[in-house]
Amino acid sequence: MTAPSDHRRAGIGFVLAAYLAWGILPFYWKAIKSIPPENILTFRVFLSFLLLAVVIRLGGRAGEFRAAFASRRSRLWTLLTAAVIGSNFFVYVWAVNTDHLVEASLGYFINPLVSVFLGVVFLREKLDRPRLVSLGLAVAGVAFLTASVGRLPWISLVLAFSFAFYGLARKIARVDALNGLLAETAVLSPLCLGFLAFQAFQGRFFTGWDSLTFPLLLVSGVVTAVPLLWFIRGVRRIPLSTAGFIQYVSPTLQLLIGVAWYGEPFTRTHLASFGLIWAGLAVFSVSTARSLAERRNGRLSNPPKG
Repeated sequence: MTAPSDHRRAGIGFVLAAYLAWGILPFYWKAIKSIPPENILTFRVFLSFLLLAVVIRLGGRAGEFRAAFASRRSRLWTLLTAAVIGSNFFVYVWAVNTDHLVEASLGYFINPLVSVFLGVVFLREKLDRPRLVSLGLAVAGVAFLTASVGRLPWISLVLAFSFAFYGLARKIARVDALNGLLAETAVLSPLCLGFLAFQAFQGRFFTGWDSLTFPLLLVSGVVTAVPLLWFIRGVRRIPLSTAGFIQYVSPTLQLLIGVAWYGEPFTRTHLASFGLIWAGLAVFSVSTARSLAERRNGRLSNPPKG
């Protein structure tokens, strides 16, 4: 039998692998940047659907999948989450391939704080003082960047809010990640195939293709689904809060790649804006860690009776 510590280490390893993969995926999207983002999205969604369908089938979970979406409510939530995650996929690929990786990384830095905001608005969760301060610092960072650059960082906000809304909808719908993603890609796949057929009819199907394009596109489903499967395996073995702390690996790598590898600008304005948001994340993280420690100590001092 696997020891609890080994179980936890394996969980951390899977989650870390997922966030590392998501952090370095900009290299992959850049390698196929000659292809229009909408074409990349269609291949990514359809090939992810095929891969996930195989995983579900081989895992003997087809019945579980059908049961999860037997109700009209589940199907309606799937339509919503499919639209949201599809938008997120498209904007992210577009941002990477149009040299807005720094702005994309900003979106994933503020995503946890947006999730807190949505929890307050939609789930009536309580907002304590540290979280209020962290949200205030994030808003200040976005406002400073907007005022300095002269435009709203819409890429950051779309990515942050779309992924936060996706997490909120998944929480309400209560469908596990694997079944949920398969259902979402199943909803989007007919649209993707229809779009590809239209592109072929218009003679634009092979726009931007070279000798490496097709083999690279063939693995788009793998690079989409495999990190998610790693994340699912890992998050089942460790507290969600631990996974939450590890998540900052991904936007940190994206930021470093954008600035150091692709030469995107990172000015004093960016530093001041990111600094405010990082300060907000620090306050949020410390507050979360203290709350978890207090709850754990409370359980230890008041063990269950019986």
